[in-house]
Amino acid sequence: MLEYSIQQPEGILVLKPSAPLSKEDFGGLSAVVDGYLSDHAKLRGVLIRSKGFPGWESFGGFTAHMHFVRDHHKEVDRIAIVTDSHFAGIAQLLGAHFTSAEVRHFPFSDDVKAQEWLEPAAK
Repeated sequence: MLEYSIQQPEGILVLKPSAPLSKEDFGGLSAVVDGYLSDHAKLRGVLIRSKGFPGWESFGGFTAHMHFVRDHHKEVDRIAIVTDSHFAGIAQLLGAHFTSAEVRHFPFSDDVKAQEWLEPAAK
C-alpha cells in the first residue's frame, strides 16, 4: 500500500509506503501527479518516508514503479529518502543513474530535516 499526497503550495510529493507496492498503487499515484503537473511545471521535491523498504507485491508492481520513475523523473528537483532501511543507500546510488534530481538519505527520525532540505527547492 502506498499513501501519497502533494503539499501545496510547496509542490512536495509525500510518499509513505507501508506494504509491498502494487501496480494499482502507481496507477493512482500517476493520476494525482499528472493532475498536479498539468497546472505546474514540476514537483519541487519528493519525500519518501518508510521505516523499512516494503518491496513490491509482484513483478507488475515493480514494472509500474519503473514506468512511473521513467515518466516523471525530469519533473522533480530533489528526492529525500527518509528510512532506516539499508536499501536507502542503494536507492540513492540508483537514483543518481535514473534521475536528474538531487537525492539524499535521511534517518527515519529526521523527517523534519528532510522536509527542510526539500523546502528551499520549493522557493
